[in-house]
Amino acid sequence: MVVARARKLKVFQAQIGFYDTVVAAPSQAAALRAWGIRQNLFADGLARTTDEPQAVEAALANPETPLRRAVGSSDRFSLKGTLPQIPDLPKTRRAAPRPVPKPPPRLEPPADRTALTDAEAALKKLEDNRKSEEAEFRRRLEKFKAEQLSAQEAYVEARKAASAIAASARRAYRAEGGRD
Repeated sequence: MVVARARKLKVFQAQIGFYDTVVAAPSQAAALRAWGIRQNLFADGLARTTDEPQAVEAALANPETPLRRAVGSSDRFSLKGTLPQIPDLPKTRRAAPRPVPKPPPRLEPPADRTALTDAEAALKKLEDNRKSEEAEFRRRLEKFKAEQLSAQEAYVEARKAASAIAASARRAYRAEGGRD
């Protein structure tokens, strides 16, 4: 009879989001898998082993299952932790809205934009011309590739025909007693 050996579990704790979480697992890697995290929280100092009695008791009762509670609370760890309770803010009187000061009027006339507008127009025209050139190059390249393919196909057909004629002539030559 084979007796299953119980795994030794450690209890690990980490703060994840709004929750303090604990998990009983045989290793740090198993704890990270249980939490569903790939980052090594232990190396970053964000997770650690714990010996808090309430955490250890809850985690060992549910091995390899993450349990949580609201950060900073002393509630019991459970499968679904509650969010932290935020106290209501004291009611205060609202201050009258402050008037937004108007910016002082500009005394200087705006700068002349004519040269910039002309330069931007010239740049756009240059870019449009280049796009047209590239489109023409692509069209010509496609035409050239089609011609190349047609020439290659014609060569293959002509080579087959010439090879057939040469093979026939070689057979006739040998039949008449000729030697290579």
